[in-house]
Amino acid sequence: MKLGRVIGNVVCTQKVDSFEGVKLLLVQPLDEKLEKQGDPLVACDTVQAGLGDTVFYEGGREAALGLENWFNPSDATIMGIVDEVDLEKRT
Repeated sequence: MKLGRVIGNVVCTQKVDSFEGVKLLLVQPLDEKLEKQGDPLVACDTVQAGLGDTVFYEGGREAALGLENWFNPSDATIMGIVDEVDLEKRT
């Protein structure tokens, strides 16, 4: 799983039937220190995340399994909202 921050909504006038009723969000991937890593991506939302939320998401084929209709073309699906990241300092 990967960390990200919701930075926007994606509005579609048409989408595939398997995405009917699924909210799409724009997510900025983050590293373990919650710093930007890579380009933003579109993710299906299964947990009602909102703008500014830190989330964890799954990518690749496993992302499709997070939706009710698992036969879909999702490349990223939000699986949870992160309350806190506690990173142990190593010396």
